[in-house]
Amino acid sequence: MTGLNPYLTFPGNCEEAFNYYQKVFGGEFIYVGRFGEMPPQEGAPELSAEEKQKIMHISLPLYGGALMGSDAGGDWGKHAVIGNNISLSINVPSAAEADRIHAALSDGGMVTMPMAKTFWGDYFGMCTDSFGINWMISFNENPQG
Repeated sequence: MTGLNPYLTFPGNCEEAFNYYQKVFGGEFIYVGRFGEMPPQEGAPELSAEEKQKIMHISLPLYGGALMGSDAGGDWGKHAVIGNNISLSINVPSAAEADRIHAALSDGGMVTMPMAKTFWGDYFGMCTDSFGINWMISFNENPQG
């Protein structure tokens, strides 16, 4: 989904929450991906069978945008608590714009993931701005809707 969308991070109950949101708002999930579907990552610890079933990314269309979410995992999961579990996900029209926005938002804040090409095809990065707001910046040359 293009534009600005809320991204919710859960401590292991993302699927339950999104099934609830689907009942409330209706619609069909655009995407449901689990941690077990990720390609192997060099240096990443082996996931347990339970962790592999957790939600890596889910997206539900909502009034022209999308409600997106995931379960917290690994070291990042230790830091996801109610209050810091919401990010703003913005999709931009170019890689140059993604770099510009990521650099501007992280100035005085913190880069949590540098801008880089990802296995799902987006040019993607994350940061926390100087006001404590979490951001996810994406560019995809071939968006799927």
